[in-house]
Amino acid sequence: MSPPDPKSAVARAQFSDLGPNGAAAGGQEMNLNLILDVAVTLALEVGRAKMSVRDLLALAPGAVVELDRLAGEPLDVLVNGVRIARGEVVVVNEKFGIRLTDVVSETERMEHAK
Repeated sequence: MSPPDPKSAVARAQFSDLGPNGAAAGGQEMNLNLILDVAVTLALEVGRAKMSVRDLLALAPGAVVELDRLAGEPLDVLVNGVRIARGEVVVVNEKFGIRLTDVVSETERMEHAK
């Protein structure tokens, strides 16, 4: 193998820091069109339960798993595992949906993104 050609040196990429409103530190507006088609995972969490592997393996049709939430409490709306909102289940045209009742503030979402 021959040594790399000095004419084809690779430079390290440098990016501006983002300001509090998504604008670049130099005052330039950030182009959100670059990320609008990025796929994310949206999940609705009804509740959670902890159980041993023994109990998990014993589950069968008709088994009931007690969750850590009360009936009527809002569901968490998670994007890539981070809560962005809360809401309640609705039925629209015979399909389940969610009506958002509370959206996490932009500041709190940015804290989780770090």
